[in-house]
Amino acid sequence: MFTGIIQAVGRVASVALKNGDAQLVIDSAGLDLSDVQLGDSIACNGVCLTAVALGEHSFNVDVSAETLRCTVGFDADAPVNLEKALRLADRLGGHLVSGHVDGVGTVERFAPVGESFGLVVRAPGELAKYIVNKGSITINGVSLTVNRIDGDVFSLNLIPHTLQNTSLHGLKAGSRVNLEVDMMARYAERILNYREIAQT
Repeated sequence: MFTGIIQAVGRVASVALKNGDAQLVIDSAGLDLSDVQLGDSIACNGVCLTAVALGEHSFNVDVSAETLRCTVGFDADAPVNLEKALRLADRLGGHLVSGHVDGVGTVERFAPVGESFGLVVRAPGELAKYIVNKGSITINGVSLTVNRIDGDVFSLNLIPHTLQNTSLHGLKAGSRVNLEVDMMARYAERILNYREIAQT
């Protein structure tokens, strides 16, 4: 479990492909790995991955073909937003994030709005029902608040701090991004659907 508060921006140092799967070496940049052990989870661009090898300033992760199929952002030399798994004693500064990407969205517009930037993203149609005004969404691992949604297009505002401390400053129209919707919306849908089934 994660919070969507990015702790460092790393880089994909290398990609080794084998039978459709991949092993990545992640340059961890300023992420403190002193308390990370083999088998620990680290969110990379919003994807929960397992550390299978540790270096002083890097870690290795295995990425399955299925994960590669339904996510983006793991090309060689690509920047990656990094967050270690949440501990029970940690502050929940963002929102509860599972690290299980729901789909890939496309940036329609990314432009200055005063000191901040406005970001407009088109979500896959099947995810739009989970996105609400003033609700939470995760984009490339970053916890953000939705300002407005119209159909399957939603807009957000990125403050300077977010731009300086994540890889989102590199977005542009046409960029593809990992999306994770608020898990509470999925649970609510499941409960309502179950009640409907139980009543028939």
